[in-house]
Amino acid sequence: MQYCKKLLLAVLVLGTSYMPGIAQDYRWQQRVEYSMDVHLDVRTHHVTGTQKLTYYNNSKDTLSKVYYHLYFNAFQPGSMMDVRSRNIADPDPRVKDRISKLKDDEIGYQHILALKQDGKDAQYRVDGTVLEVNLPKPILPGAKTVFDMKFESQVPIQVRRSGRNNKEGIAYSMTQWYPKMAEYDFRGWHAYQYVAREFHGVWGDFDVKITIDPTFILAGTGKLVNADKIGYGYEKTGTTVKRADGELTWNFVAKNVIDFAWAADPDYIHDRAQVPNGPELHFFYQKNDKIIDNWKKMESYAVKHFEFMSSTFGKYPYESYSIIQGGDGGMEYPMCTLILGEGTFGGLVGVMSHEAAHSWYQGVLASNESLYPWIDEGFTDFASQESEALLFNTPMSDAHTGSYNSYFNLIKRGLQEPISQHSDHYNTNTAYSTAAYSMGTVFLHQLKYIMGEDNFYKGMRLYYNSWKFKHPEPNDFIRVMEKVSGLQLKWYMSYWVNTTKKIDYSIKTVLEKDGNTFVTLERLGDFPMPVDLVVTYKDGSKELYYIPLNETLGGKPAEDKTVKRVDLDEWPWVNPSYTAQINRKASDIATIEIDPSQRMADIERKNNSVDISQGLKAYQNTTK
Repeated sequence: MQYCKKLLLAVLVLGTSYMPGIAQDYRWQQRVEYSMDVHLDVRTHHVTGTQKLTYYNNSKDTLSKVYYHLYFNAFQPGSMMDVRSRNIADPDPRVKDRISKLKDDEIGYQHILALKQDGKDAQYRVDGTVLEVNLPKPILPGAKTVFDMKFESQVPIQVRRSGRNNKEGIAYSMTQWYPKMAEYDFRGWHAYQYVAREFHGVWGDFDVKITIDPTFILAGTGKLVNADKIGYGYEKTGTTVKRADGELTWNFVAKNVIDFAWAADPDYIHDRAQVPNGPELHFFYQKNDKIIDNWKKMESYAVKHFEFMSSTFGKYPYESYSIIQGGDGGMEYPMCTLILGEGTFGGLVGVMSHEAAHSWYQGVLASNESLYPWIDEGFTDFASQESEALLFNTPMSDAHTGSYNSYFNLIKRGLQEPISQHSDHYNTNTAYSTAAYSMGTVFLHQLKYIMGEDNFYKGMRLYYNSWKFKHPEPNDFIRVMEKVSGLQLKWYMSYWVNTTKKIDYSIKTVLEKDGNTFVTLERLGDFPMPVDLVVTYKDGSKELYYIPLNETLGGKPAEDKTVKRVDLDEWPWVNPSYTAQINRKASDIATIEIDPSQRMADIERKNNSVDISQGLKAYQNTTK
């Protein structure tokens, strides 16, 4: 016994002295400063350049290696992206087997010609789209180091996102185009091979000089700081000055961003519009009679979109944003996006609003979208869908219907997978896209149902303002929503993200006794939820019977002040059924419905309501 006491004391003493090492603050962030000087030869599509990268190790770890992404290497026959696309059941139609058919002068590559760390040669190894560097001098905690690199690249024929000469005729979409330092955080290195989808980056500053044929107009991340020197009138709306007296160097500077993208074309028109109390918007699109009217009309919609996003979810923090015709779907980057330029006006506004909304969730919050695509794509879809409802004056209640239907369809097809996995590792593209976009959207709209609309939007703004520029994790988000709502919500995120359990509630029986009506609800699915049970009486009045789930340790406030609410006892999640007492005769009741707002993603809504306006007996007969 005495030995046990001594052992316990020793453990406590050791624990006290050792705990700071175990419980260290893991929310440090690495930082980078890029200075790049590159030349693009528009005849050969070759890029040559130098990169000076100052890297700050703000972690508690000593780093003996670093990793860079070499994204262009994916566009070669036999790459992981090529093999994956040729073997997945439902390949991206833009990719399919196109990479396998690229000729030598059409592929993409990035070659490292020299790499030094603080003036000393570094040894490195290329593995597909990842460059592994063995450091001649380990980077100590809190230290910084400087990498000097010379590299050359070939811009591939555009297959997906980046490349040249795409189907809309855009000369260069320069995204994922430079050797990019991988992120290192409390989880370790995020040096993922470029197989298909999402990206992650280190916060930092960029100073990029791009030398190119003078007939090309450039657009990209950051601010063009030498517009006067190159003779390009950024100060004048719609000006496209061309020069033929030698190549021009464009100098872009961006502060506190996670990536740098640009595009170049000789036929770009440049317009701009000012968002009140917000950024200046720049628009780059081709001189094409088929699209000019749509792009001109879209500009005012973009202004309204930024106003909505800033007022609803948090203020956009940069001075400018560029919307660029890139000719391949849409893809978000800091301070800019590349989108398709052709198609319908509704489609143009839709892709613009989605990609621009990424500025909040990918550009400013910058969660790891490779690991948690739903917290980026889903949150972005949610926000842009609500913005579009306002832009096109459609019912806000219908804004997310498409996302719910996509989720229900995935279940019917038997393709659902947990959304907790890395974005590249889904069995099908359908499962990935539905999980990331639709299920991420449903996650939020359903959370609005659980915690109440007012609390929800307060929480969304607090989340953005608390975690901007900090790479938040999913738990950071749900903790904010818990603090705002006073509810326990981790059970909800765990069910939705880590499992494929489904919600299915039904009205089992309606009985009358002693002048009261008793409604028994049944949980048929294995995903528990709080329940809004709305009773509509024959005189047209309504009552909402609110049944909280015991896991929430509380309830949401009343959302609709015009409807009387009756708070009932909580429903323990282990109980398969629950009986609610309505203090009215059944003959007074017209209908009873579970969640008429349809925010709860109930997979079978046919059993959610009953019509007893013709009498209780008629209802009982139909449920035998």
